[in-house]
Amino acid sequence: MTGSHTIVVGIDGSESANRAVVWAAQAAASRGWTLRIVIAVDPPHHLSDEDRIEFRAVAEARVAAAEILAAESVDQGQFDVVVEAADGKVVEVLMAESAGSESIVLGASGLGESDSGVIGSAAVALSAHGSSPVVVVRGRSIDGLPPTYGPVVVGIDGSAQGQSAVAAAFDEAAQRNSPLIAVHVWSDVSLAQVSGVPRDWESIAVSEEAVLAESLAGWQEKYPDVEVRRIVAQDRPVRVLSQLSEQASLIVVGNRGRGGFTGMLLGSTSYALIHTADCPVMVVR
Repeated sequence: MTGSHTIVVGIDGSESANRAVVWAAQAAASRGWTLRIVIAVDPPHHLSDEDRIEFRAVAEARVAAAEILAAESVDQGQFDVVVEAADGKVVEVLMAESAGSESIVLGASGLGESDSGVIGSAAVALSAHGSSPVVVVRGRSIDGLPPTYGPVVVGIDGSAQGQSAVAAAFDEAAQRNSPLIAVHVWSDVSLAQVSGVPRDWESIAVSEEAVLAESLAGWQEKYPDVEVRRIVAQDRPVRVLSQLSEQASLIVVGNRGRGGFTGMLLGSTSYALIHTADCPVMVVR
């Protein structure tokens, strides 16, 4: 029996988008949510009326093929599938879709004839401005398939805004029956640049461990079955999270962070990860 929640996947006819469809279908089925497959129809202005009709026909064929792919990708679980070829530019279409969805799922790059990579641009725009979390489906195998096993990793910066990412990460870990790795990174460089800050790195490390503990407070009680591993590192956030992505099934980050003492500049970190991580990346506003 399906629920009222919806996961939206944006497609463009590329192999990258197909992988996103598979990932989104499996996520929807595991939760009993609706999967909405959307393609933007934005024909070039110079096309004739006849060519515009053909352009839309190609788009409609692509969402129909994606619907079949979604159904074939799921071994168990029930979910409804809705498809739409929506008029408009891809970023505008998906931005509107994000307002009513649980998440927007995209491939790591677009390879369709009509957009030549615009889904990649959409991922950046939606991560920064979309209403719902954005999942960029990335893989580490030769064929680019995303991993199906491994822990969920969440980057924590200690900000109030970052609690949304923590909540999403615990929910994903519980849904997958996977352990959760909570990562908090602080940087000597950013600390040294702040006037008057003593360079007592041992004391700073203790303080940063307290930041992580405070950020997790309450969540472990809410999700008692989720095994949590904590990492406090003195490094660049993107380097630590990228290394963990080599073993993870999903990385969860906020779309911007507190910065300052932690060096956890999630704006730049999330941007880097959606381009380079070895597993899917969820960016949470």
